[in-house]
Amino acid sequence: MKREILSQAAPTPAGPYSQAVEESGTVYCAGQVGISKATGQLEGSIAAQTKRALENISEVLKAAGLGLDDVVKTTVFLADMGLYPQMNEEYAKHFRAPFPARTTVQAAPPRGALVEIDAVARKKSP
Repeated sequence: MKREILSQAAPTPAGPYSQAVEESGTVYCAGQVGISKATGQLEGSIAAQTKRALENISEVLKAAGLGLDDVVKTTVFLADMGLYPQMNEEYAKHFRAPFPARTTVQAAPPRGALVEIDAVARKKSP
């Protein structure tokens, strides 16, 4: 049965979607940009936005009883592929081997963000 995951510690969805949905032990997180829940503003640099986006995902996962170590797949949407090295450097600080599978594409993240990241996480079998 599908259930909504909602974290008060992450930004509120800006439209008709859930922060995450869990189905059969898999959690599908909506894309997060580098917006601070406290200020409602985007962080400045690509590194800061990447860090904040992953922190927001972490908070959503925490509400589902998971963490970044449970992530099996991410998609990174970059406003400019020239930002890839700086994004990748910050991204690597948040995951450890075995790293999630990842797709990175150039796109137009919402609200003028430089990066948006979504994630899929899986609950471990008992």
